[in-house]
Amino acid sequence: MKQNKYDDHGFFEKYSQMPRSTGGLKEAGEWPALRAMLPDLRDKRVLDLGCGFGWHCRYAREQGARSVVGLDLSENMLARARELSDDTAIEYHRIAMEDIDFADGEFDVAISSLALHYIEDLEDVCRKVHHCLVPGGTFILSFEHPIFTARAAQDWHVGSEGERLHWPVDDYQSEGPRYVNFLETEVVKYHRTVATHLNSLIRAGFMITELCEPQPAVELLDKYEGMRDELRRPMFLIILAVKR
Repeated sequence: MKQNKYDDHGFFEKYSQMPRSTGGLKEAGEWPALRAMLPDLRDKRVLDLGCGFGWHCRYAREQGARSVVGLDLSENMLARARELSDDTAIEYHRIAMEDIDFADGEFDVAISSLALHYIEDLEDVCRKVHHCLVPGGTFILSFEHPIFTARAAQDWHVGSEGERLHWPVDDYQSEGPRYVNFLETEVVKYHRTVATHLNSLIRAGFMITELCEPQPAVELLDKYEGMRDELRRPMFLIILAVKR
């Protein structure tokens, strides 16, 4: 089932108040690491899967991308993305990631940031992305880390005074849906092991060239309460893959 919580008014309002929603890429703790892994975007045709507010689309154009296509299932997300840009070289379309059907070699670079953990069949999406990239094309994708998604609670084990003692990991090998409380709403995310993430890409025809388990950006460590605890376990996994 294709999930679209972001067109629920209350959920979208809460999401819109998150730091990464109001401040953009500079407020996303993983952004410096992802940015460092991006290829040269000059004159490239870029696809953004799950584009949200279009932050990565606009960044790609700032770096000289020839054209950008941003896809999202949420009309609210796309409306905000269009409000934030009047660049005619960026196209936004309401398409589920599972339903993409682009021509062979239509893009040079594909990006997906924190969206594919909502997809049940990752390997199918990877095959479709592989098809629409040129040979040697780049796919850079970030997920919530499997250590983070293993338990549906997605929370710290705390002591009697509320102090964060450790991050529990359980049911790691049991892949499948996790019914998670996110912004006071039940959201379905799909937990997969690190091996499944990598093998899905490899079976689709990609070569893995770099992995990253990013630490929060240094400038954010003291800006937000609890951010330093993000140094104690990985929250994100970023993969750089190239079409063979």
